[in-house]
Amino acid sequence: MDPEFGVGMAPRKRESWRTTLLLAYQSLGVVYGDLSISPLYVYKSTFAEDITHSETNEEIYGALSFVFWTLTLIPLIKYVTIVLRADDNGEGGTFALYSLICRHANVSLLPNRQVADEELSTYKLQCSPETAQRSRVKEWLEKHKRLHTALLIMVMIGTCMVIGDGVLTPAISVFSAVSGLELSLSKDQHEYAVIPITCAILVFLFALQHYGTHRVGFLFAPIVLCWLLCMSAIGLYNIIHWNPHVYQALNPSYMITFLKKTRKSGWMSLGGILLCMTGSEAMFADLGHFSYSAIQLAFTSLVYPSLILGYMGQAAYLSKHHNFDANNQIGFYIAVPESVRWPVLVLAILASVVGSQAIISGTFSIINQSQSLSCFPRVKVVHTSAKIHGQIYIPEVNWMLMVLCIAVTVGFRNTKHMGNASGLAVITVMFVTTCLMSVVMMLCWHRSPLLALAFFLFFGSIEALYFSASLIKFLEGAWVPILLSLILLAVMFVWHHTTIRKYEYDMHNKVTLEWLLALCDKLGMVRVPGIGLVYTDLTSGVPANFSRFVTNLPAFHRVLIFVCVKSVPVPHVLPAERYLVGRVGPAGHRSYRCIVRYGYRDVHQDVDSFETELVESLATFIKLDALFRCSDAAADGEVDYERENALTVIGSNPLRRHPGMGIMGGGYDESHDGVSPSSEDAAEDSANGIELAAAAAPATKTKRVRFAVEESRRRSHGGGGEVDEGVLEELHELCEARESGTAFILGHSHVQTKPGSSLLKKLAVGVVYNFLRRNCRGPDVVLRVPPASLLEVGMVYVL
Repeated sequence: MDPEFGVGMAPRKRESWRTTLLLAYQSLGVVYGDLSISPLYVYKSTFAEDITHSETNEEIYGALSFVFWTLTLIPLIKYVTIVLRADDNGEGGTFALYSLICRHANVSLLPNRQVADEELSTYKLQCSPETAQRSRVKEWLEKHKRLHTALLIMVMIGTCMVIGDGVLTPAISVFSAVSGLELSLSKDQHEYAVIPITCAILVFLFALQHYGTHRVGFLFAPIVLCWLLCMSAIGLYNIIHWNPHVYQALNPSYMITFLKKTRKSGWMSLGGILLCMTGSEAMFADLGHFSYSAIQLAFTSLVYPSLILGYMGQAAYLSKHHNFDANNQIGFYIAVPESVRWPVLVLAILASVVGSQAIISGTFSIINQSQSLSCFPRVKVVHTSAKIHGQIYIPEVNWMLMVLCIAVTVGFRNTKHMGNASGLAVITVMFVTTCLMSVVMMLCWHRSPLLALAFFLFFGSIEALYFSASLIKFLEGAWVPILLSLILLAVMFVWHHTTIRKYEYDMHNKVTLEWLLALCDKLGMVRVPGIGLVYTDLTSGVPANFSRFVTNLPAFHRVLIFVCVKSVPVPHVLPAERYLVGRVGPAGHRSYRCIVRYGYRDVHQDVDSFETELVESLATFIKLDALFRCSDAAADGEVDYERENALTVIGSNPLRRHPGMGIMGGGYDESHDGVSPSSEDAAEDSANGIELAAAAAPATKTKRVRFAVEESRRRSHGGGGEVDEGVLEELHELCEARESGTAFILGHSHVQTKPGSSLLKKLAVGVVYNFLRRNCRGPDVVLRVPPASLLEVGMVYVL
């Protein structure tokens, strides 16, 4: 069992108030780091060049009114009240919404779907299938295949913008925090000090990603808590000391006055105001680490009031101060009393690092999810904590983010351009969430299409207003997220499209079981000792690369297992439901199929534990299969050969069979004939058990797994004992094969286009995909196959 899944896999129970308070406190450092530091740069970006701060205070009051209502409508009402309820087994984020949609309607482009996937515990629907069948929206979505692609592209765009935010947010956060030095340094000193200090902090931040955050994560929540309390205290001081009547600016009429006076410039300045929502998406994306009640409690009781006080305090100070250089002075630090400015500066830098860490970790997470759904090239995923679920590190992505982040900082050198770039990325992700949420309302919640349309129009119009204000600043920084997203979108779409085409090619060129059996007799196939694990994306049939392998080299292992590692549209798969095991051919052929299922948030196991669990599941299946054959023979007088292609779920749930589905699902009671690893079994009579020992170096500790075979079982089932003797022989062969070693047989593919293909297809498939395949991690690295046991078979795909 994977220890990482302990929290994520547990059934959700009603939490006590102590647990909710603790989770709410912990969420401050993970969820709200980015959102809490937005006051550092919102007013500075708003008043950069588009509008000026006049004596009438109409601009600052209008900006405050926009900030207040934006924070109220988007983070508070949209996310906390509505979006957080659309969780996928407790998980949130863009892929959670897409997963919900795919489970309620057949719109997924993943090719290897099975009926057995719907039997997973986490594959729950919001309503009965009969109700879902009556949905006209579902029928319309399933009918038009182009909508499936459009839905996936929308999810990809949101993913690309999240990755772009992972480049821009650390840059603007740390730069804005360090820019507080401008009040203590001259202009020349400021230019030569802020940029190097910012870059040094960023390099330090990305260099620490390899070690994970679990060692210093306990400091994150206290830092953000101190920052929020400090910001609230300063804001309250400024309100009382400078302008106690600043609360009047919360009247929405000030927004209208603001737009009437500033016109086009005021509209363009909304690109800075929208930065107050930065980090709102994290409340939904990080839902799986906490709970709805904890995130709701932390935001409504602490984060939201602190942000409002902070913005009101800055507005109160600015309403009484007008004579200073707007380009350099309007910002957070000018409103901080000089006596506490240096401690606040240090605290702000620490808070910006925490906020940047949250978005970097979120970038790693969403890339891992994209990779699991075949939407991103293969990268190495390192799990940095054996106890805390979801803490991962991707080396290639980390260093690319660092280089791009430093390039943005050095290239822009000011908050205005960074804010324009970051704002467009933030608002695009929110708009994608609004679109997906509208579909979820109709498909999953079965609300009226009019209600979903009202949700889309209300929040979509607000986000469209901010999106237009950001897009108009294309030449002033907004081109960065657009360029990054276009490049990433092209990479993701080419990779996903070619992966689907390769699967279709494999389906078209797979061979039948009868062909393989006939070939064995014709060529005089030799069976060598050991276990051969043939990796394939197919869930049925014999892959073409294996047929090519045995045609040129007529020999394969005594125990042959076709392994399919697939992703299903659920966040997690219970370890007890992970393995689907079945036979390929008659029992004497010793060939099996094992389908290993992972959710889009699961982390793949290391090869040792995977190999051990696979052999355990196979031994359990052999016994289960014998029981079913005996029961079938007793009932019908013969064994149904059609069950050769049936699959069994090996787990700990009560045994169940699903006739007519081609799937033999169910678990197995480990107290009878199950897999029972135990050191005490070594003292038992060897006639009553079989012990499998993994091949190991002399200096290493040998791993042993024992399978109990009871004497009573041998003498049962008709008194002849032939079935049980056959089971015992099959288990002995499995034992000997395991001791001889395991070979991992993977396909090494090359893709080329058909003659006469279009230039675009040749460029996308023949050039881009092959470049990505050669320069990204191979399947052996992703599957964590030991090099000494790897056997690659060349395969050319003509698409």
